[in-house]
Amino acid sequence: MIVAEAVGAALARLGADTVFGVVGSGNFHVTNALVAHGARFVAARHEGGAATMADAHARLTGGLGVVSVHQGPGLTNALTGVTEAAKSRTPLLVLAGEVAASAVRSNFRIDQAALAAAVGAVPERVHSPQSALADVARACRTALTQRRTVLLGLPLDVQAAEYTGPDTTDRSLAYGAPVPLLPPPPPHAVGRLPDLLAGAGRPVFLAGRGARLARAGEPLRDLAERCAALLATTAVARGLFRGDPFDLDVSGGFATPAAAGLIRGADLIVGWGCSLNMWTLRHGALVGEGAAVAQVDLDAAALGAHHPLDLGVAGDAAETARAVLAELTARGHAAAGYRSPELAARLARESRWRDHPPEDDPADGRIDPRVLSIALDEMLPRERTVAVDSGNFMGYPVMYLDVPDADGLVFTQAFQSVGLGLATAVGAALARPDRLTVAALGDGGALMSAVELETAVRLGPLLGAGLLVVVYDDEAYGAEVHHFGPGGHALDTVTFPPVDIAAVGRGYGCAAATVRRPEDLSAVADWLAGPRDRPLVVDAKVTRERPAWWLEEAFRGH
Repeated sequence: MIVAEAVGAALARLGADTVFGVVGSGNFHVTNALVAHGARFVAARHEGGAATMADAHARLTGGLGVVSVHQGPGLTNALTGVTEAAKSRTPLLVLAGEVAASAVRSNFRIDQAALAAAVGAVPERVHSPQSALADVARACRTALTQRRTVLLGLPLDVQAAEYTGPDTTDRSLAYGAPVPLLPPPPPHAVGRLPDLLAGAGRPVFLAGRGARLARAGEPLRDLAERCAALLATTAVARGLFRGDPFDLDVSGGFATPAAAGLIRGADLIVGWGCSLNMWTLRHGALVGEGAAVAQVDLDAAALGAHHPLDLGVAGDAAETARAVLAELTARGHAAAGYRSPELAARLARESRWRDHPPEDDPADGRIDPRVLSIALDEMLPRERTVAVDSGNFMGYPVMYLDVPDADGLVFTQAFQSVGLGLATAVGAALARPDRLTVAALGDGGALMSAVELETAVRLGPLLGAGLLVVVYDDEAYGAEVHHFGPGGHALDTVTFPPVDIAAVGRGYGCAAATVRRPEDLSAVADWLAGPRDRPLVVDAKVTRERPAWWLEEAFRGH
């Protein structure tokens, strides 16, 4: 057995059950070995798509994402998807061929470890035939226990060597040291957080990515009920408190007027696994005068990085919430706080953006994106996964399409790259085939990534309840048109002639429809009622008369 085969066998036995990638000469041995030992290989059409599919799959399964790429250009093609995963703290293992140390003149030679470090990933390498299994185990352990994206370099000469290490079926050798438990929060810090909560009259909890990763929804609900706090999330954790009568939905630029007002009126804001950055707090405008701010994060370096704090607690969101609840319960503390039947009734009326429909029709004969999104929300099944690309349009699907829980929205926005949404949707659909998956894209991102429509068509029944691709097509890079145009962009650099995106979809084998009016959405209803055996691409010709309200706020920081 050569080292590449041993690595593939070990990874499969360690739980790498789904692997995304594009195969080349530098990674086909390890990929074949993975498949031979039971892993499912999903061949994407571009390495960037493969990395993003693996990222989304890991986010929804809660396990290790794996992507396999060729050395050199295979890795550089994947780099934007890898960067998004690294910034999102996705446990992702990137298997990349690597030029042999002796091949000093190889045209594939690049400093792959430096690339990984530059984008926030952890560089690792299979160093020798003797250490290969330990090297693989170390990379997997780092990815899973530290929630990091890890690049595992596979030098070609080491891959081709005869494997001389331990038996690849020995799981104890593969894992090495046991997985460490999450650190408990410091007693003195937790002691101060109950004090802040006990003294607050209007507390609000803001839960983010870290709370979602920690599955902290239930502990935070219990703690919020004890101290009568209102609940909100960042966009990436949307749905974490779905169904709670005091859920404000998303904070920040996407917040409804009701949510923004209530957060601004809080006398204590506690961030749970969220960075409290300019988007979540609207550049600090959502922190009322005199309000105290506390932050709980597993990463101590994140505490106070974006907003001044009255208290920072280094700890897991779920474990810290449980510890604080136990302390408040022991004290017998119960507060009236923000909660009341009247507020619950108000939130039932005003907590969703779709409760504020547009009052006028666009003058350009195209569909208003709010009307489009509300109509889709009404016709789509409740059990859905919404994957959203980046761009001027993105707030419409995020805020008008409801989600059933924290797994209902996959928001690949940590790097703010246009073009990741379609691959995100494919990875999400494979992770949750029991739900309809909706890919919400702008025309720019759709055309950047259209090649992965072929991947979606080829996967067919594996996508389960189906893939609906909705393109908010304004024939422009809308953010630049509305927010940067007056400052120097020539509009002919960011506006484009019409493209028949429905025809593009048909060319890849998808069903397709063009939507200019609400009545045109009957094609979506027909597809939903049918077998959904191929993706449906909806080319929605949306108006470009209006700027997105959330970007006007967000771009104050650019």
